[in-house]
Amino acid sequence: MTIRELITKYSAGLEDISDTPRLDVEMLLSRALGDVDRIYIHMNIDKELEEDIQNKFTKMYDMRKDGRPIAYILGNREFMGLDFHVEEGVLIPRPDTEPLIEELIEIFAGRIQIVDIGTGSGAITVSLAKYLPESRVLSLDISDKPLEVGARNAEANGVADRVQFLQSNMFSAIENSGMVFDLIVSNPPYIRREDIKGLQKQVKDFEPILALDGGTDGLDFYRDITRESKKYLKKGGILAYEVGHDQAEEVSEILKSNGYKKIYTKKDLSGIDRVVIGHNL
Repeated sequence: MTIRELITKYSAGLEDISDTPRLDVEMLLSRALGDVDRIYIHMNIDKELEEDIQNKFTKMYDMRKDGRPIAYILGNREFMGLDFHVEEGVLIPRPDTEPLIEELIEIFAGRIQIVDIGTGSGAITVSLAKYLPESRVLSLDISDKPLEVGARNAEANGVADRVQFLQSNMFSAIENSGMVFDLIVSNPPYIRREDIKGLQKQVKDFEPILALDGGTDGLDFYRDITRESKKYLKKGGILAYEVGHDQAEEVSEILKSNGYKKIYTKKDLSGIDRVVIGHNL
């Protein structure tokens, strides 16, 4: 079988579970070929594939066909130009989160203290530490696996000396510590509980439910974090969230009702209000 024949055959087999079936096939084939880039694949489209390469590919393909996210199969995902290790038990980084990072990079400079509520893969924590090189970041998560994976990604991206990972239910681990921050940032669980069953199989069956379930209306964590946040935020500090596609107005109201000022939103590349920021003035 040639590369062309394999791509044609197996792309068709993924059309029912993937929005990008050809890309998925090319990424899996790239791994089977020893992590070649996709240019190699396109330049060698009529190359005959050896049987062992086909076998490596089909093992991964079968996992993808079953709905397993390609990031879990390959074990990594690019985010903000950085490479992140991912595995089951952590939320996969998504482009939706990049506008939050980009906005915070624009706002801040110098020696700032940051706390990230909800480590996940460490995408927010590590990216902020990387692109705000004088910052110090405390990353909090209730589960062991995100803290383990986040620490691995901090090390791999050269920021481990400025990042601390701590197991915590929101702020519980630093309660009464006297710690205060210039920035509190979070991409909390925000899917409405009733909507989870309607998510794609690769999300609802494989990604951690704790990272998805935002309660009945999807806003539980925004309320809880915002209510407690001012204890840990310096005067003039910022509370920054990623929000669901239809939640910016409601989250803005939550910030307003808790005394935040100069509240504003930022759109993602699709024109959706994806970021909500408030100032503790």
